[in-house]
Amino acid sequence: MKGFGNKQTNRKKGNSSSLQKEINKITKSSNEQLIKKALKYHSEGDFLNAERQYKLCLKQESNDPRVLSNYGLICKEAGRFEEAIKLWKKSIELYPENPTPYYNLSNLLIDIQRFKEAEVFIKEVINIKPDDYKMHYNLGITLRNNSKGKEAISSFQNSIKLKPDFTEALSNLSATYLEIGNIKDAKVSIKKAIEFEPKEPTLYLNLSKILQENSELKDAEKYIKIAINLNPKLAEAHSNLATILIELGNLKEAELSSRKAIELNPDFAPAYSNMATIMRDIGNLKEAELYIRKAIDINPNYAKAYYIHSLLRSSKNDKKWQHNLFSKNILNNQSERNKIDIYFARSNIHHMEINYKLSSKNLILANNLKLNIEPSNSKILINKSKELLIESEKIEINQNDNLNSCISIFIVGMPRSGSTLLESILSMNNNVKDLGEINILEESFEESKRIDQGLNFYELYRTKTNKYNAKCNITTNKWLYNYQYAGIISKGIINPKIIHCFRNPLDNILSIYRAHFAGNEYSSSLVDCAKVYLDQEEVMIEYKNRFRSKIYDLNYDLLVTNPHKEIKSLISWLGWEWNESYLSPHLNQRSISTASSVQARSPINSKSIGGWKNYKEMLQPAMEILSKADGYQELTF
Repeated sequence: MKGFGNKQTNRKKGNSSSLQKEINKITKSSNEQLIKKALKYHSEGDFLNAERQYKLCLKQESNDPRVLSNYGLICKEAGRFEEAIKLWKKSIELYPENPTPYYNLSNLLIDIQRFKEAEVFIKEVINIKPDDYKMHYNLGITLRNNSKGKEAISSFQNSIKLKPDFTEALSNLSATYLEIGNIKDAKVSIKKAIEFEPKEPTLYLNLSKILQENSELKDAEKYIKIAINLNPKLAEAHSNLATILIELGNLKEAELSSRKAIELNPDFAPAYSNMATIMRDIGNLKEAELYIRKAIDINPNYAKAYYIHSLLRSSKNDKKWQHNLFSKNILNNQSERNKIDIYFARSNIHHMEINYKLSSKNLILANNLKLNIEPSNSKILINKSKELLIESEKIEINQNDNLNSCISIFIVGMPRSGSTLLESILSMNNNVKDLGEINILEESFEESKRIDQGLNFYELYRTKTNKYNAKCNITTNKWLYNYQYAGIISKGIINPKIIHCFRNPLDNILSIYRAHFAGNEYSSSLVDCAKVYLDQEEVMIEYKNRFRSKIYDLNYDLLVTNPHKEIKSLISWLGWEWNESYLSPHLNQRSISTASSVQARSPINSKSIGGWKNYKEMLQPAMEILSKADGYQELTF
């Protein structure tokens, strides 16, 4: 290769005089012959001589479209992008009806991520050739990258109309639907693509991503394993399997999958991001920081990595990643979802630096973007509470009062109300199996209503808990929205214990708004956070009036202010023997895969109490809702 480079350099230096002599010999009559010679060299792969002939043509002011187009291709392959763009633009100017330079130019602009320019040129191509399915597809790609999701969908659909089996268009249509929060159509499109190419692993990978986004984790795991079976060397598939396993709480298998992805592709940033998440969740924060820095080193524009890093208590010596995070360029060519990660990350850093004004600004930007993609689901949630309140009156009380049955503890309430801390306290008891955040109670109740179902509600629930190796005497279920099922639990589950976690509403709402939850769409609206909080409170008051002996009130503010008193009271209510270890839940070795994973590794403290006061201006919309509710009218915000 070194000799090849030297020869090329010598050719450039020594040929200038001979080139001029040849130019002087060329006449207009020989121009076509020169073009043919250039095309022949080009077709044979002799690009050096082809380029030499094209230059001769241009020196003779030959503006033949073949010369402009083909010489542009040579420039592109050599990495001389601006030369290629200049040649193709000249060709378009001289021959506006010729679609070839439009194709070449638009493809190059897409490759080098100049999407706005690409959009202009592709639209001109489509005006010339409206039946070109590839150009409609390319337009979809550019529109998607220009954050014009709805227009991109239309372009992909146009491409598919012209070529129904065009799986690339179907796959990108699916991905665009996912980006705007349309899970249903995203599934339909990717499944259609799989029908045409059932052995293409990336299609199963994309289907798995959609299912994971919709919290259908078991199905997501199933399809990502199909992708791996089809192509065991696909690093992205192993990495995505790891993200699913992390959500399922299977951190050991997740670590194996992440390491496999790194083995297959040492420069695959998401795999290092997964390793950081795993290390964080098992309490190894130093290792987590090393892995997430590696992800950022590999891909300085990797938005998710910045968000994960912002949640860690990182070393003050390394500010390079923060410099990147706050640079103007990092938002360029990022999807709307990636921008959300960046704004949340910036907010977290400003919060740690006690700059609450800038933290608020970025929180609002992040949550408004989330709402545009995934509108609030507060009305659905509130209506569901009302329906289940009525449903609880219809259900029959389980008369099988077996004192030897497993005790089922349900931790309920709003997110970010101290539930992870409570779970850590309870799991200090070696007889307790924490199930985590799994929605098996609702699944069991829905299945029990089927006519052909032989098992009752409680039997179905116990069958599901056993699948999680929960055959011990005591289980904790931290699916917080089971507060809606508190009446059904009290009547249908044997030996139930419901612990209702709650805290100052404004601290709770602020914490939810800052958390960047997946799902929980209402969490991006301060108004809807307040409405859901009040609905949860109202529902629990009703259930406490009816089932007082089965529901315990756990006030987070009192818990962290006076942990000894509050934890002793809780343990006494549960009927357990006292052990001093309950006061040190931060020493618990269990994995924690929630938004509180970092905080849970610290001793109990009251640092977060009253934090809402730092964001008082931002929280005004929530305050207005709370001030109109019973019990809060006298509060001074």
